[in-house]
Amino acid sequence: MSVGFFAVFDDIAILLDDAATMSQVAAKKTAGVLGDDLAVGAQKASGFSASRELPVLWAITKGSLRNKLIILPIAFLLSAFAAWSIVPVLMLGGLYLAFEGAEKIYEYFVPHTNKKEVLGSLSEEEFIEYEKKKVKSAILTDFILSIEIIIIALGTVLEQSFPIQVIVVSLIAVLATIGVYGLVALLVRMDDMGFKLIEIAGDKGGLLKSFGKLLVAALPKVIKLLTVVGTLAMLMVAGGIYLHNVHQIHDLLHFLPSLVAELFLGLLLGMLVLSLEKIVMKIRGK
Repeated sequence: MSVGFFAVFDDIAILLDDAATMSQVAAKKTAGVLGDDLAVGAQKASGFSASRELPVLWAITKGSLRNKLIILPIAFLLSAFAAWSIVPVLMLGGLYLAFEGAEKIYEYFVPHTNKKEVLGSLSEEEFIEYEKKKVKSAILTDFILSIEIIIIALGTVLEQSFPIQVIVVSLIAVLATIGVYGLVALLVRMDDMGFKLIEIAGDKGGLLKSFGKLLVAALPKVIKLLTVVGTLAMLMVAGGIYLHNVHQIHDLLHFLPSLVAELFLGLLLGMLVLSLEKIVMKIRGK
């Protein structure tokens, strides 16, 4: 009886060891998309008052975890019974990401109402509604990126046993959420950390105070940078989905470096979807 008991533990140890090895491989494969997710997450979580940043970020994090709980079982079922449907789902998600990226660029270059002025004129109820819409938008974008992360992770363990697939892909999904939004939380609270260091330093000045001032001054620039990176990331992920899954497009753009081709294709798709959206809205307006 004891031999059988220890044999079970030995099997579990081997399973966990294999899962740990494959998790490292999957983490490397998904690193690029995780970087995109971080940039997009920071972009989506910024722009709120200091008192609302962490509550909003927590709402997005919970939404991200719910996304993973929805996607994981569906991904395992599709992989087992309808593998052909995975790519079309990814491509639909890619169109949404391309649209979001193109819309950000359009809003930057085309004159429109100043968002800060609009937000300043909102009542408390209207601002709560605006906040809810922005959280929903962030969770939807996270959903698309989560599909990409989970499918890539699943692709690295398709040859492994089902238990290893479940352990590895689930681990990557959870770590993606905790890692990405943990880093986003640190970024959006950078100025608070800076003010705290300045307060601790007091009138003495020195390195601590200088570092605190640096953090405070750096936050707006970091958020601006991440907004740009997040927009480019959405376009590149969208373009990459089509570039690597449609052979005709890959052959057509093979002369371009991969990153350039992904960005160009994502922007092109985004502009097409954005133009279609503008036409539909104009027709509905009439």
